[in-house]
Amino acid sequence: MIGRRLKDVRLRRGLTQVELAEALGLDQTLISAYERGKIRIHAGLIAAFANALKISADELLGLRKAKEDGAIRSRGLRKRAPAIDRLPARDLRTLLQTIDQFLKASSVGR
Repeated sequence: MIGRRLKDVRLRRGLTQVELAEALGLDQTLISAYERGKIRIHAGLIAAFANALKISADELLGLRKAKEDGAIRSRGLRKRAPAIDRLPARDLRTLLQTIDQFLKASSVGR
């Protein structure tokens, strides 16, 4: 169960196994094994995973319900967010209006 929660949170954060492994100084194959429940997560790693994923250890352990924090799941969008934040106000408004129109026209905006 903890492996599944680990994977769910990682995906909500838009992280790959490689990115999480690098943040923790681990090998990607270990992340995969933890997520699949092939090996148990050492107690000392719980806090490290929680810190890297910006959640509480209680949430990772399933003792407390995970919060939906509005983290961007799309890796592509997450990578573009800093550049979007640097846009001049007028350009940002235009971009947001374009996104709103696109969402309204798609099945997502209905």
